[in-house]
Amino acid sequence: MPRLSLHDATAPAWLRRTKLVPGMGMGARMALVARRPLLFADRRWLASKTQSQSFIRNTHTQTTTTSHSHSPKWRPASILDEWVAKTARPISLRQLMVFGRSLTESRLITSANYVRTELPTRISHRIRDIQKLPYSVVTNPHINEVYDLYYDAFDTFRKVKEIKTLEDNERLCATIRSTLKAHLTVIPKLAMGILECGELKDPEDLDKFMNTILRSRISRRVIAEQHLALTDTFHAPWFSPGAKLAESEFIGEVFLKCIAKEVVERCGMAIKEITQRAYGPSVQMPEIKIEGHLDASFPYILSHLEYIIGELLRNSVQASVENHQKKKRAGPPPPIQVTICESNQHVIIRISDQGGGIPRDILPYLWSFSKGPASARILSNLGQVPKLAATMQELQLGDGQDQGGGMFSSTLQPNHGNSLASLSSRPPNLRLGMGLPLSRVYAEYWAGSLELENLEGYGADAFLKISKLGNKNEQLTTRATMDAI
Repeated sequence: MPRLSLHDATAPAWLRRTKLVPGMGMGARMALVARRPLLFADRRWLASKTQSQSFIRNTHTQTTTTSHSHSPKWRPASILDEWVAKTARPISLRQLMVFGRSLTESRLITSANYVRTELPTRISHRIRDIQKLPYSVVTNPHINEVYDLYYDAFDTFRKVKEIKTLEDNERLCATIRSTLKAHLTVIPKLAMGILECGELKDPEDLDKFMNTILRSRISRRVIAEQHLALTDTFHAPWFSPGAKLAESEFIGEVFLKCIAKEVVERCGMAIKEITQRAYGPSVQMPEIKIEGHLDASFPYILSHLEYIIGELLRNSVQASVENHQKKKRAGPPPPIQVTICESNQHVIIRISDQGGGIPRDILPYLWSFSKGPASARILSNLGQVPKLAATMQELQLGDGQDQGGGMFSSTLQPNHGNSLASLSSRPPNLRLGMGLPLSRVYAEYWAGSLELENLEGYGADAFLKISKLGNKNEQLTTRATMDAI
């Protein structure tokens, strides 16, 4: 085995600073500093310095007990480095609307080339973030599968040539659709990986990692699905190139006029139907009352808004029904009050229930993907979402009922393999522990916010703030920023 130089400037800084016996080689240093989790990036550096797989295996034995069956594949670092050096270019809803309002062949080709270069740039940063995790975390089977999915997608899109014709664009769209379908299981796999790695890394760091990864995932799906929707629009028989779209229609995936009251009503009906099916036809559902600025509207991506509202209403309806049953009161549960407030720059939606509030032992984990004592139960529930390697469009219900595309597969817009719908349409007893933290990620993505006030013993108030003008850039990490620990 070739000896590694102690003065190699490319070695990880922490390794060069390790004070051991004078004259000891770098490999010996690596082997003896077993108390520090070995990072994927460290192992990649070692691999670049030696071809001895036995050395790598011996070092791995000293630092982790994780099985090699889930070890990440070795890939050239230089290619990824080239893309990581680039910066993502954030966009706003207004930019998506203005660009797609007068759609022409030239604009469609421009959109295709933006997607062609932006997707590998954004995904390369997240691959680098994963590489900076402790190796024992990366080798978790769920995290490792996400890593492989990401690297395969990066490798695919970086090789796509410049789009010059509509035929080139069709081939790109086919690649995008295939990738979107393959990545449908990323959210639950990440959630399972985070739960299983709770003792290998600080939960706060894991939540930071999860939020960064999910925001980036949203950003990639937004630009990919937007381009697919623009392509579908361009080839639609009713579309005339260059003609401006009507004010009430979608521009790609962006719904120009989301009326808050209508979204709440639609989500409320679906949630009560699912809850009724879970608890039985004899159980009375709480009324959902809507008040305030009932005409408030704003541009938004409808699937995002429906997921957030659906999760908040699910929590309120479920808590109200169960609290009412617990107290054995006659009649229906107390109503859920939804207040819509419109200002010059924001729309605020408050959802208030009398479901008894949030138990004190749950509060510390409310916004976290790490669930502490509840991790085992959450993992079991995530395991009930079948075919994780294939599709998220079914849930394993007791009666074998197929949920199809989920409760939010509305005819308002096409569904390009969006896993949010099926996550939203799970039965109430299938608690996955990701509803509130994931809803907050989606709310904050377009510069909004989601907060919750707990009134223990009485109920809870959720406050969703949405940027009304659509002029805020997507909130994402444009570079690989996770610190190696």
